[in-house]
Amino acid sequence: MTDYSKPVRVRFAPSPTGRMHLGSGRTALYNYLLARKTGGQFILRIEDTDQKRYVPTAEQELIDGMHWLGLQWDEGPDVGGPYGPYRQSERKEIYLHYARQLVESGHAYYCFCTPERLEKVRQEQQARKEQPHYDGTCRHIDPDEAARRVARGERHVIRFKTPREGVTVVRDLLRGEITVENRLIDDYVIVKSDGLALYHLAAMVDDHLMKITHVFRGAEWLPTFPLHALIIRAFGWQEPEFIHLSVFLKPSGKGKMSKREAADLMKDGYSIFVTDFKDLGYLPEAVVNWIALMGWSYDDHTEFFTMPDLIEKFSLEGLNPSPAAINFTKLDHFNGLHIRHLSLPDLAQRVKPFLVSAGYAVDDEKLLHIAPLIQPRLTTLDDVVSMAGFFFKDEVEPDPAALVPKGLTPAEAVQVARRSLAVLEGLPEVSPEVAEPPMRALVEELGLSAGQVFGILRVAVTGQTVSPPLFESMEIIGRETCLKRVRRAIELLEAMV
Repeated sequence: MTDYSKPVRVRFAPSPTGRMHLGSGRTALYNYLLARKTGGQFILRIEDTDQKRYVPTAEQELIDGMHWLGLQWDEGPDVGGPYGPYRQSERKEIYLHYARQLVESGHAYYCFCTPERLEKVRQEQQARKEQPHYDGTCRHIDPDEAARRVARGERHVIRFKTPREGVTVVRDLLRGEITVENRLIDDYVIVKSDGLALYHLAAMVDDHLMKITHVFRGAEWLPTFPLHALIIRAFGWQEPEFIHLSVFLKPSGKGKMSKREAADLMKDGYSIFVTDFKDLGYLPEAVVNWIALMGWSYDDHTEFFTMPDLIEKFSLEGLNPSPAAINFTKLDHFNGLHIRHLSLPDLAQRVKPFLVSAGYAVDDEKLLHIAPLIQPRLTTLDDVVSMAGFFFKDEVEPDPAALVPKGLTPAEAVQVARRSLAVLEGLPEVSPEVAEPPMRALVEELGLSAGQVFGILRVAVTGQTVSPPLFESMEIIGRETCLKRVRRAIELLEAMV
């Protein structure tokens, strides 16, 4: 069992090579939860050593995405801290210092092989149906000779000198002990010819210098996990606890999500990129709840969690290594739950930008009255536009066909509309208490269903067949506007007769 009374130091260390996806969001969340649960520190470190794949906008999107999710870090490139700099591109000399230490201790060596030679070796290995690997040519160069060649400026990389005998045993908190034969671990490049360190070295050095106690990362790092342990052990450092998280599968449960499938998802109003969820009408609280449960559970029945709940209840023992399919139906479910959990003023402020974006001039006081009507019915915040936009229109123009309910002719519908207008004109207001009883009496008198009579009235005053509760909506719209809209509906129906 993990001792949660002992403060941890954890880091979220993304590469700014593309957009922030759900997997990154979940990794950041788990780091944050463990840090806050134990009273420890959560560090943001930008691993930008892969300059070929570097995307200039990616770092800001990562920061924006984490802020939107409600994750705040204690140390990072924007807030500083005692172990900076927190961008790996600014730590080049630190990594070279430690790489040279490995060379001097015999745990790494200079490699002078050209790309052309390496490609030729790779092709020969493939022809022999061997797993491509470095053939060790430079491994046996005398260290003094290698040092002289480096001093002369000969182009080189630095490779880690993996033991050829025995096994390496590593321990993952989710998967237990993993044993790998050393002969199967390649002599990986740890510093490129341009002097930039690769992840294998840079992350291990940073985790040590930044005193990281627990490393959450994706299962894609499992194949090189033994290498990373060997590098840490070559320095004689304390190993952090490693937690390789479950992979996300596409909604079908078959295979990982591809970019093409991600583009198709957007057509259906979904995404795998964190910053898209805001524009799609999702609450950060719901996204946090959703991704927390894709790889972790508290028990077999609790599903609604706020951030304080998650901080209190999160545990490493609740993590699950099994792949998790992305279930957007579950996200919609959680979003609905969290919308229902909001205070009415909060809900009003969160839906307002969607109405404004749709071109409506929004009256804040009116929106506050609308909020309790729409709160039980919203799945996403942007549903407010189709559900409640009519409140902010001067006029609505219903589809004439929608004014004719099932079982009635246009001539019969116009008669119902006229009788309804007469009832409403005789009332001092159209609140539910005042308007609903006489309208229900009219339903009885006409011998029709409430669905038929109220359906005509609903389409007349809202312009749509589905709306929040009719009489509560009419009260907000106001008596005079309602009467005007019913008269317009009568004109449309008369034109059909």
